[in-house]
Amino acid sequence: MDREQMLQQARRHIFSLALHDAAAKLGEANMAYGLAKINYVLVHLGYEPDALFIGTPDMTITRNSARWSAGFGYGGKLQWGPGDRPLVILDAKPNVCGMLVGAVEKLPAVDDLVSELHRLHHSDLTVQDIPVEWDLHKGNHFLDLCALESSDPDLEFPPYAFVIHSAAPEMKRPNSLGMGLYWDSSEALQQSCRRIDTPWGPLHALLDDDATAFFAFTQRADEFAKQRRLTMARELFGDFSLIANATHQGMTNVNTIYLGCHNSLDPSAEYLPIMVRGDLPGYLFEGLPNLSDSTIRQMNFYDRAVELGALQALSNANVIPHGAGYALPHLRDVVRVIDLGDHRYFEMSAAPTTTNEARAHVEDGTEVFTDTHDLPQKYRGRQGVFKTIECGLGRLVAKLTPLHVVKI
Repeated sequence: MDREQMLQQARRHIFSLALHDAAAKLGEANMAYGLAKINYVLVHLGYEPDALFIGTPDMTITRNSARWSAGFGYGGKLQWGPGDRPLVILDAKPNVCGMLVGAVEKLPAVDDLVSELHRLHHSDLTVQDIPVEWDLHKGNHFLDLCALESSDPDLEFPPYAFVIHSAAPEMKRPNSLGMGLYWDSSEALQQSCRRIDTPWGPLHALLDDDATAFFAFTQRADEFAKQRRLTMARELFGDFSLIANATHQGMTNVNTIYLGCHNSLDPSAEYLPIMVRGDLPGYLFEGLPNLSDSTIRQMNFYDRAVELGALQALSNANVIPHGAGYALPHLRDVVRVIDLGDHRYFEMSAAPTTTNEARAHVEDGTEVFTDTHDLPQKYRGRQGVFKTIECGLGRLVAKLTPLHVVKI
């Protein structure tokens, strides 16, 4: 296949449950390049070009510049093999980010909570003998204090809950548990990985024993991140009922990464949180096996999945969103991608405003950019939650109404 045919084939390997907004369309446009690059690598190494991405209802852009530049969006499950190929694609950059949900009978006063967080930030706390670098103030991380209300008459919960959304920045670099998660922050990874040039720029891959060793490290890093969240929860809230401590950006086998979504059958979570934004309720879901045959057919995936040999992967997707995802309210659609090899420039049409509606006879304005990090963005509302229910990804069991959002 030539370059354009490979891109078109990659687009066909994207099975998106996403909303039809600008952020989802942009994320999907970039994801095609990431899949094309992975498929090129697979063929180069003698494998079938069968990489695929299953986008969840919160599919969107990523603000991580290196991940975006490599050709990846966010909000979905990325696979480049059946789970036993000795190959890891490092550019997706798993960071073991996740959320812990704990239920309590009473919430601490905000002043007391801030004082305890201040104490933790200035303490010498360690987890597995590694000094903790607190990150609640960074990016989209947070600590939410919520009212907890059951939506299921057969389920009872304590009246309040807290949600800790954090990763493990300690794991990006080499540490006592292993070589580090981010190839561009680890000299050890840079020395052991292969840089493979593709028509759309390079990818960094680990092969054979190096791939197996890296996956084993991601599991240790994931356990560290979970223990780190548990440690913070116990320090701040004392005794609580653990509802979830689930990863939404980690690997489940050597060929699969949940890239900004939950595994709906995650054994570490009784119920899974979908947190929307600070001014809207979040929700707890019972994750369900998915995708069902009816959803696959309803989304018009069936024939394409059969043709591509991807039906089993869709039937065992087991995905559910972890949030609402970024929105780009000032943009409307992807007009085109200006493809210059290892650089891509996205031209997008502007969303209608009072000014340009009055000039409807004039050609729409556009915006051209390459990096998404500094694009003006907001968080979506509850549309992704409704789509989650519609697609049968989970069963809603409770509402989490934010009372206080803490980012320090």
